[in-house]
Amino acid sequence: MKTPSLDNVTVLGAGVLGGQIAWQSAFKGKNVTVYDLHEEGLAHCRSAQLRYADIYMQDLDATPEMIDETRSRLEFTTDMPGAVAGADLVIEAVPEIPEVKTSVYSELAPHLPEHTLLVTNTSTLLPSQFAEATGRPEKYCTLHFANLIWELNVGEIMAHPGTAESTVEAVTRYAIEIGMVPIPVQKEQNGYVLNTLLVPMANAAQTLITNAISTPEYIDRTYMIMNRGCNLGPCGMIDVVGMTTMYNVLSHWGEERNDEQMLKNAAYIKENFIEHGKLGVHTGEGYYTYPNPGYQAEGFLDVPDLGQVDEIAGIVLNS
Repeated sequence: MKTPSLDNVTVLGAGVLGGQIAWQSAFKGKNVTVYDLHEEGLAHCRSAQLRYADIYMQDLDATPEMIDETRSRLEFTTDMPGAVAGADLVIEAVPEIPEVKTSVYSELAPHLPEHTLLVTNTSTLLPSQFAEATGRPEKYCTLHFANLIWELNVGEIMAHPGTAESTVEAVTRYAIEIGMVPIPVQKEQNGYVLNTLLVPMANAAQTLITNAISTPEYIDRTYMIMNRGCNLGPCGMIDVVGMTTMYNVLSHWGEERNDEQMLKNAAYIKENFIEHGKLGVHTGEGYYTYPNPGYQAEGFLDVPDLGQVDEIAGIVLNS
């Protein structure tokens, strides 16, 4: 039997990734409603999507007509019942805090139409942690996207033991329809595939910075030289993921594992970036400044000029 297409989509959470998921889905022909608790969040989302329009025209050869059609498929609201009233699929993209997700699901459950599927975009948590709170465990699974969705177009699909086969099939179809490469995760695993690989690397890089072992530029140079062809290193990746998400992930797992270093890393990010409004690519500044970060500069990986000897020696000697 042909899997039904999920044409009417609601995204809960107008943050960086929620906004990208909404834009990409609308660009690929879906009717999308973006819900957020606050008008301010929706305003930020609309502003970010102005940048996405430019990116899609420049990098994906989108025409002005395609951008206009994308915008015509997008709606924004702070009315949760209205946002989900006609939804075939609801994508939860709220902060990576278990209590927040559970609260959202409990509030959402009475308003969902019977046929609606629900997915979480969590990057590290498990769907089984929240399945019962959704009120529809058989219609619930994970569909995790990466930041810069138009370029890093993976969609990690993870079920929990109670997820229906038809749900997984429909969500897989949706991922393909909006231009994602589905990544099947065969059993529940914190971190899935992507963050099982990336979070330890990001945490290791942050440890080198927190403990004043090396600098972001030299950490990224090391990684990019050893992985020729990569267009960014761990610190650039932290900027792309976003400081808020990185802080939430390190805080959560630092507490879960009683990992003192991971908690120190989270505190460093909060004190040096979040409290100063430097949230990474989204705000134009993190470890690098955007739109022209240092790791994209010509010569970033070249053998340095002899005139840089004193500078490099000064870093070694902390002088």
